Amino acid sequence: MFTRITIDPMQMGGVPCIRGLRIPVATVVSMVADAMSEDEILSDYPDLEREDIREALRYAAEALRENTLPLVAG
Repeated sequence: MFTRITIDPMQMGGVPCIRGLRIPVATVVSMVADAMSEDEILSDYPDLEREDIREALRYAAEALRENTLPLVAG
């Protein structure tokens, strides 16, 4: 299902990364959340491809479906 996401206990502490690169999925998702464009992200991380960004977002969405995060009552 996620062909571009890799998890290796010997790399980056086992956090999900993009295609075996030392670029965590969380880093990519954070850049999107900070309103960076795909072009800006690809400029900052030339080893990434557009599909890597999209798959990182799909992976994050699926991870949230599987877990419940605590929310602060407002």
